[in-house]
Amino acid sequence: MAPSLCFQLHTCSQLGCIAAAKAAAPSSVATANRTLSPFLRLRRPFLHSFCVRLGPSAEVFEPQHLRSPELVALEYADLNLPHRIFEDSGHVRIRQHVNPLSSSFAVPAPAPNWNEVFKDPTLPLMVDIGSGSGRFLLWLAKRHLDMRNFLGLEIRHKLVKRADIWVKELGLSNVHFMFANATISFKQIISSYPGPLMLVSILCPDPHFKKRHHKRRVVQKPLVESIVDSLTPGGQVLIQSDVLEVAVDMRLWFDSEADVLKHIDVLDPSVLCDEDGWLLNNPMGIRTEREIHAESEGAKIYRRMYQKFT
Repeated sequence: MAPSLCFQLHTCSQLGCIAAAKAAAPSSVATANRTLSPFLRLRRPFLHSFCVRLGPSAEVFEPQHLRSPELVALEYADLNLPHRIFEDSGHVRIRQHVNPLSSSFAVPAPAPNWNEVFKDPTLPLMVDIGSGSGRFLLWLAKRHLDMRNFLGLEIRHKLVKRADIWVKELGLSNVHFMFANATISFKQIISSYPGPLMLVSILCPDPHFKKRHHKRRVVQKPLVESIVDSLTPGGQVLIQSDVLEVAVDMRLWFDSEADVLKHIDVLDPSVLCDEDGWLLNNPMGIRTEREIHAESEGAKIYRRMYQKFT
């Protein structure tokens, strides 16, 4: 049998990601675990393995450039979603941006029956506001069975419907998706959750570039106050965007809660930030789909993580 040479391709952006395949180093995993949010620092970061047969006719090939959809598929390959699901519901046509101020989104969503949506509703909870397709939370939920619960709030109903199908196909009992306008529904939904709220993420939200549309942005004072009030002491908030203006806007809102929230590098000096205070590494162990698309086009990701200290 011909010998083989195995490489591991890190799916975490802080470990070099899709840039190149290289021989795996044990120290890389240790480095990744140090940068992960404590909420998730339980397992090794997922690595894709590639083996190349060696022999007399072996050739060396330059790595091919992958399009962003292929990069997304590679990043989330471990979900192993059935092909039938992709065929039946994988291609969902949705509006890129919706107006959360329209009357159809004006009624707060009621809280679910937590005993029906989670196997154990007392587990620590992560909420992803603007969960999109849901793959990000599905990936996390699959790795934290019986340890963490995950709730996705999404304003596009078709995406929620498809994510629900995936939850059932994967047989996961620790992740749930809701059709909800988080800006007005967050507090009502989370206030009845039996367990502690440990992490809230707002990752690459709709930018609503026009000045007259800024009021449509998800991060507004009422939502920030609801998040801060709902977090358990030691709980965290992660915000990120590939649009600097949007990232700065979110940052200003959460920086204004300095009497309750501290940026993670203040509490842990080993956390790396750039000169402007943006986190250098992704603390989640997996990139969102938007993050993958943006980085494949050379964009920078601006992120901040806060922790409640009272």
